Amino acid sequence: MSARVLVVDDILVNVRLLEAKLAAEYYEVVTAQSGQEALDKVQAERPDIVLLDIMMPGMDGFEVCRRLRKSPETAHIPIIMVMALSEQEDRVRGLEAGADDFLTKPIQDEALFSRLRSLLRLKMVLDELKLREETSRELGVETGATNLEDAELMDGLKVSVVTDDASDAAEVCATLPNELVTTPIAAEGEADLVARIAASTPDIVILDLYLADHDALRIAAQLRSNEATRFCAVLLLADQGDVARLPKALELGANDYLIKPADPSELLARVKIQARYHRYRDRLRGAYTESVSQAHTDALTGLFNRRYILRHIEQLRAHRRPDASPIALIMVDIDHFKAVNDTFGHDSGDLVLKEVAHRLGGNLRAGDVVARLGGEEFIVVLPSAEQSVALSVAERLRRAVADKLIALNGNNDPIPVTISLGVTLDNGKADSVDTLIKQADDALYRAKREGRNRVVLATVVSAAA
Repeated sequence: MSARVLVVDDILVNVRLLEAKLAAEYYEVVTAQSGQEALDKVQAERPDIVLLDIMMPGMDGFEVCRRLRKSPETAHIPIIMVMALSEQEDRVRGLEAGADDFLTKPIQDEALFSRLRSLLRLKMVLDELKLREETSRELGVETGATNLEDAELMDGLKVSVVTDDASDAAEVCATLPNELVTTPIAAEGEADLVARIAASTPDIVILDLYLADHDALRIAAQLRSNEATRFCAVLLLADQGDVARLPKALELGANDYLIKPADPSELLARVKIQARYHRYRDRLRGAYTESVSQAHTDALTGLFNRRYILRHIEQLRAHRRPDASPIALIMVDIDHFKAVNDTFGHDSGDLVLKEVAHRLGGNLRAGDVVARLGGEEFIVVLPSAEQSVALSVAERLRRAVADKLIALNGNNDPIPVTISLGVTLDNGKADSVDTLIKQADDALYRAKREGRNRVVLATVVSAAA
């Protein structure tokens, strides 16, 4: 996962050391050696994440963090504070200033890169949502941006505590407002446990990394793949002896962690941080969806329409950096759809369209977009996807439709429905959006000619050198 990282430290040797480590992992590095220079570099370079030293002369890291959080333009940039000692008071002060995480000098490579990847995944989702809002504004619809510092961010927040240690559960419940915390969940297996968590529709899951009878890493992974919990924040509770497992947990989708015994102030501060991102994302999505529901969505399926998606692709291409992963387009067409209308009537045809749309939308990654182009044709846009990922998503969509019959009106039995899919990739080399759509469309019709119910990659791929 490549990204632009701003390294801020007044000691040049520390800057150079981090710069070398990050460059070796193919991150683009920008540096600053004072608080004011850091603020200037954020405005000029637009980093994806900031590694910020706390102790600097003049403006220290806490003040830099506060100023970045106050500006709507920079409030969503993840900030990792770097400190010489793991002092609890400094950690809590940093969290209150708006830091997302901490690293202690000397910085361990595994901790550094696992934290970067975790926070960058979160920022990528927020960036996509902000881009959708921008697209909507350009189309003449105001969405009403959400302030990250909303004073009501904890109101009504639903938190599930998943632990088999009664004392840990009691400590969490004593720290957080009682109405926000669900009863600790006990279950007989990981699948049952995840189902119980999903049923409570939490905003945040506090998950004990050590569970006597369950694999917490598997639970974390399943929470990310479950539709009901895909967007909830996962905060881990770990014993000191579990530190080696934390990088893997973050890779699987956990957002943050605390080492037990968790300091109440740090626990509350970290929950507030996750609540801020969660509220921002949900309110932005909600405001956006409501504002464009009539102007830019398809009345039958509820998906985005052709006008919106074409503009969205243009926005993605305009904002894409040259070293970023390709934008993938997947053209989708329902096989033999005319026969459905002719045999069962247009009401049944509409049911098929709505069900296919539902299955497509329910099997995408965060940040992906699906739209109805017209008739029985859909398009899926993946903002960041290498070829293998794009083909994997396309195959998942194909199976989601083909593997389950679709119910019709009246006494008609459910019928099998399949889709054909054409995939193309864009690294910014195609001359227009129309060219990309034609490539995907050509691949789609190859899939039709070769027997339908299959995925075909475009023979002319714009991502090629």
